Amino acid sequence: MNVKLLTYTPDAEKTIAAAAKLCYAKSDIDTLMDNLTPEKVESFLKMLEDLGHESPVEHASFTFGIEGVSRALLAQITRHRIASFSVQSQRYVSKCDFSYIIPPEIDALPEAREEFIAAMEEDAKHYESLREKLAARHLTANLAAGMPEAEAKRAAEKKANEDARFVLPNACDTRIIMTMNVRSLHNFFRLRCCTRAQWEIRELAIAMLKEVRAVCPLLFGRAGPSCLYGACSEGAYSCGKAAEVRRELR
Repeated sequence: MNVKLLTYTPDAEKTIAAAAKLCYAKSDIDTLMDNLTPEKVESFLKMLEDLGHESPVEHASFTFGIEGVSRALLAQITRHRIASFSVQSQRYVSKCDFSYIIPPEIDALPEAREEFIAAMEEDAKHYESLREKLAARHLTANLAAGMPEAEAKRAAEKKANEDARFVLPNACDTRIIMTMNVRSLHNFFRLRCCTRAQWEIRELAIAMLKEVRAVCPLLFGRAGPSCLYGACSEGAYSCGKAAEVRRELR
């Protein structure tokens, strides 16, 4: 897995502090950013946290590049709807010789690993076979319709990808560009840094949390699962490992 913070709102913490200042002071727009020293920025951000006033933090967004993750993860992460996603297409990008993600529990068991890899290789064979058959059929049809050969071949391959991809496994790798605002990120970290989250998306969430803490420690210093600084929100389903989680994520 490779996770990189690509870009984010410049002066994100100061921008949010300015929004808070607008809410609670008489400052006009022309003077809003005046006198927002680092100490005052920190004070405004702490006030928002203490009050539970979350809307001002929506004014800052963070964009991540993510690769080496599975399509199974993609199905989970897109449930976080207050976000923007761009995903590598399986229509425009051939997945011949695709890479795949092996779950750690399978990787740790030699017999299971061997079976898993065999299944991936079998899927790859079927994908390539179906793609070749479909592409040949579509190319013939395109040429018969009068398409120039190069254009006919490109169109045939794209159309073949559309249907051949149905045999690709959830383990198939993908690449994602994702943007979230601070409020959505806090919700994401609260849910996905929890030990009860699925292992792959938890690994991603922790990597993302490290990235944003490095550039905006005031905004994300206390971000993470509910047990990090308070009681576990999972109730009867709690893992009972709050102390371990705090050592890992604080």
